[in-house]
Amino acid sequence: MIFSDSKREFKVYDGKKKAKPGTEDNPLILRVKTKEKKKEVAAVLKKNGWIGEIEVDSDKPEDLVALRNLEKPVKPVHVKETPGRNDPCPCGSGKKYKKCHGA
Repeated sequence: MIFSDSKREFKVYDGKKKAKPGTEDNPLILRVKTKEKKKEVAAVLKKNGWIGEIEVDSDKPEDLVALRNLEKPVKPVHVKETPGRNDPCPCGSGKKYKKCHGA
């Protein structure tokens, strides 16, 4: 939902989750250059049970990003916390982090 006043617009979260990509509610939108490529992509969709619309257009570049994102989803990266100022330095020097590597 979008609300607006005289100067700006506001987007308000409606509480509804967006449908998972590749489902009937949120089909993949894909573009390929040839009919042969369309058959290959359709086979991948069918094999995985995904739903998508495949457009054949030889004038525009191929767009298979949504399919690649489903095939190889991005996994979150976990980063170790840096030590606090007064914690021992992780290098093993025995000094406080602020006096050793925390400069």
